[in-house]
Amino acid sequence: MALNRETLKTAIQAAFAAQVNKTDSQANAISDLADKIATAIDTFIKSAQVNPGIPVSTTGSAAAQTGATTSTGTLS
Repeated sequence: MALNRETLKTAIQAAFAAQVNKTDSQANAISDLADKIATAIDTFIKSAQVNPGIPVSTTGSAAAQTGATTSTGTLS
């Protein structure tokens, strides 16, 4: 799936909104906010789809041939 910036933005906004009524210490609030933002970014990055680099052509029996792309894929 393609990266969705709006989903990331919504998750970060939710992380800030969750801090509004916190009565924890400043250190705990900062740690909690950082954890929520890190989780949002981690989820965003892991949702990326890596498209294949290049098709691999083989000769002979297709069942007997294996290979890997030799070009870098792209994120979409």
